[in-house]
Amino acid sequence: MRKIFFSAYLVLFFITHTGAQNNTILGVIKTPYPTLQNLAVEWAIEGDDNLNGIVEVLYREKSERQWQKGMPLFRVPAGKNIGFSWANKHSGSIFDLKPGITYVIKLTLNDPDGGSATRTVEAATRAVPEAGKTAEYIEIRPGNYDTLHTKNGTSDRPVVYRCTGGKATYKYIDLKNKSWVYIVGINVKNLSKDGIGIQLNGAAYCMVSRCTINAVYGIVAYKPGAKSCYISDNTITGTCEWTNEAMGAHGANIGEGIEMTGPGNIICYNKITGFRDCISTMEEQHVVEQTCIDIYNNDIYSGVDDAIEADFCFSNCRIFRNRITNSFVGLSSQPGMGGPNYFYRNVMYNLTHGAFKLKRFSQGDVVMHNTVVKVGAGLGGNSKMDFAWFRNNLAIGGPDGNVLWGDYGAGEPSAAEISEPGIHSSFDYDAVGVYEIPYTAQIGEKPFSEVEKHGIENLKLEETFMNVEFPNPPVPEREVPDMRLKPGSRVIDAAVPIPNINDGFNGKAPDCGAYELDQEIPHYGPR
Repeated sequence: MRKIFFSAYLVLFFITHTGAQNNTILGVIKTPYPTLQNLAVEWAIEGDDNLNGIVEVLYREKSERQWQKGMPLFRVPAGKNIGFSWANKHSGSIFDLKPGITYVIKLTLNDPDGGSATRTVEAATRAVPEAGKTAEYIEIRPGNYDTLHTKNGTSDRPVVYRCTGGKATYKYIDLKNKSWVYIVGINVKNLSKDGIGIQLNGAAYCMVSRCTINAVYGIVAYKPGAKSCYISDNTITGTCEWTNEAMGAHGANIGEGIEMTGPGNIICYNKITGFRDCISTMEEQHVVEQTCIDIYNNDIYSGVDDAIEADFCFSNCRIFRNRITNSFVGLSSQPGMGGPNYFYRNVMYNLTHGAFKLKRFSQGDVVMHNTVVKVGAGLGGNSKMDFAWFRNNLAIGGPDGNVLWGDYGAGEPSAAEISEPGIHSSFDYDAVGVYEIPYTAQIGEKPFSEVEKHGIENLKLEETFMNVEFPNPPVPEREVPDMRLKPGSRVIDAAVPIPNINDGFNGKAPDCGAYELDQEIPHYGPR
């Protein structure tokens, strides 16, 4: 007995003091903050220190029998950054689901070191907000007003403020600490210094839809943040102009189109023009649970710092199918807090600094099927990052004109310039090229071709797109181009299939970039 006890003690001592636990110990599965068309899955674990556990995903509508294959969950080890921390887990999203439907999700974890298992959970997407017959309708007469003070509604009886008889314009709409309030078709104008149009601090399940907003800060939700709000089909215009003097963090710019913190918020189908940041989450001490946020199908024009600043997002934030024209930075993750946070099928044209700003040791950025045409570096990332995952992107860089845009450069004139990708990052199946400069492309300290075994190099602008002019010089602002692929382009059928992301491709394989040949362009901006 003593020998057995002593041997067990030695094993325990060895495990404890080497710190290695490669088998997986299963924890709780959660599906937090469902949105209209996406579901998040978080499977907490202990162990798997060698990061070789894999979770495969199947899903189906509860009323159906046929399973669909989802994108595997990402392995997210516990970590911390800038005062925030996150737990050890497998995490990911299921995309493009139907609103208001219950789904069955089957998760199969395989760990060669032990702990493999299959679990099944159910989760439901949110329904599209609709007032219906049970709502309380408050009809506003046409005219100009100062402040709209709102009252609470309930899930069964939301309160709807609207003006159907003409044009009602407010300086400010107050939704602070309100629930189930719908603002529909109201105008807002507030161009005073630091003027806010609509404020949602502490709001939950509120909707702002089909409003026209002209303000320095269009729609905001500061601490304690907003939860599960729906911001759609608005036209939001700021005061910033597309000039070099206005560009960048130190530029002569001001204002935020939509700036929110909090979980489960949806920002979609908005037209946003002329802000420092057109859509933004919060940073550092202003952050509240930035997870499961959807930002999609927005039409963004002239963002003189960031078009979409998804900074300090923790997990399952999804930035997809947005069109970005004339911006200093396209998509920012500065930093991502473990992730995964998804950036896919965005179209970006005429950027003066970077398409992707993955800085402050961003972790967990999943970058897929984006299209970029810009001065300087095409596919870029000029700061240390890790756990980045790049697939099926299309980027063309070119000359930078020897100009420091907004006190920063446009990146080395090149097809790709990714400086410090981190040992856990993965790059493949991207397509890159240049315009009127010698071809160079680099990931870390290695040539692009050495890192991306299936990547496509040395693309030509005129061979890739039908009628796209290279945006040099970037100023004055450019019109929105047609970024569809040219038949015969080398990027057609050159991408890797990714379950639940590009299932409906034409031809032998998916196409690189945001658009699939012969498929309809998504609708951007108000419907």
